[in-house]
Amino acid sequence: MPRFSANLSMLFGEHDFLDRFDAAARAGFKGVEYVGPYDHEPEVVAARLAKNGLAQVLFNLPPGDWGKGERGIAVLPDRIDEFRRGVDTAITYAKALGCGQVNCLAGIAPEGVGRDALESTFVENLKFAAERLEKTGIKLLIEPINTRDIPGYFLNNSSQALAIMDRVGSGNIFLQYDIYHMQIMEGDLASTIEANLGRIAHIQLADNPGRHEPGTGEINFPFLYQHLDRIGYSGWVGAEYKPRVGTVEGLEWFREFTGKGSAAA
Repeated sequence: MPRFSANLSMLFGEHDFLDRFDAAARAGFKGVEYVGPYDHEPEVVAARLAKNGLAQVLFNLPPGDWGKGERGIAVLPDRIDEFRRGVDTAITYAKALGCGQVNCLAGIAPEGVGRDALESTFVENLKFAAERLEKTGIKLLIEPINTRDIPGYFLNNSSQALAIMDRVGSGNIFLQYDIYHMQIMEGDLASTIEANLGRIAHIQLADNPGRHEPGTGEINFPFLYQHLDRIGYSGWVGAEYKPRVGTVEGLEWFREFTGKGSAAA
């Protein structure tokens, strides 16, 4: 059975951010992930992890101004210095939190800049990040995202991501495969995961349509869980979805397949 981590940027929103660690542990999760920890000092976040016996599974490199709609800056030619400073910031947090992998959000393609220039910027930034992170034992991930939820997002499907990873040419760059995003963009989930198993370091899930809990849409999650076991996937699966009512009320899928959790988180 896959190991599930709670994405605290989307789950347990009934609580303040730091209190979501406590809620996730009470619900039975053993790992957490989120957009980023940067609004809090590293030692504060580390204390919440330790208090609850949680593993820090993943977070993103600094993604720019999230509140203003930025979703990464790695493709932006005029933000290279900021991107590189962000890599060092992420390393500081990852060391403090015991986190072995960070995701790089590509960003939304700006108007007036050709895709070749954007991709070249992306590749060079990823080369820098992969090398810098490797020195500290941290994996670099990139994630394709569907163009329905984030119009204009630069990285949209597995084949594009894998081709960019090939251009980077590092042994320290991996694919973050989001089942929800890739169901929208390409389908053929099981075969794609199996064919690229050695290059996938993290998987995330939400059902489609709606980006809600597993079991609310068209994706056959029981089959996919069994498939991941059969092919030997050993990483985490991040629960990154929008609860339809409340987080705890929507955790039946988690309780059913893990035997964990309660209605009092």
